[in-house]
Amino acid sequence: MQRWIPVLLTAVALTGCEIMPPAPAPTERIEVIDRGTEREREPEAELPAPGRVARQVAFPEAEYAALQRTGSGVISGRLSLNGTPGSGETVSVAPVTTYSAEAAEQALAGRAVEPADPRAREYTHTTRTDGQGHFSLNGIPAGEFYVSGSVVDPASGQRRVIIRQVSLGNGQRLEVNLSR
Repeated sequence: MQRWIPVLLTAVALTGCEIMPPAPAPTERIEVIDRGTEREREPEAELPAPGRVARQVAFPEAEYAALQRTGSGVISGRLSLNGTPGSGETVSVAPVTTYSAEAAEQALAGRAVEPADPRAREYTHTTRTDGQGHFSLNGIPAGEFYVSGSVVDPASGQRRVIIRQVSLGNGQRLEVNLSR
């Protein structure tokens, strides 16, 4: 009987390994900082909103610190899809950075990324289009920007993103046609 004990113990050990659930995969923790304060919160596990892709590029503080938030430039234009104006839609002007480039690439591929870090949004200018799809944004600093808007395609019911990369000089007025 004693020679069965090692076999029995091995079988019990192996059986125990099979019924133990695997360890959960490590989750990425994102540090959240309150706008306007120096106090940091405890890191919280965050997942992207349903239907959104997680960002792979961390917010580049130094890259944004080198940018100006306001200036004397003006970007205006019209948002339309197949000649139909994008009435009452949001148009955004965001500086070209490694962080915004990732979001632009995903958007052009038809995927939405999780919301931007609040610190990046401080550099993004937004407005709504009028009934004919026209928009105008004042106070834009000189630099490279993504001008973007989206319109619901009546044929498919899906939202189509339109993005243009532009270069704006100090005090320049630029006309941007966001159309497909």
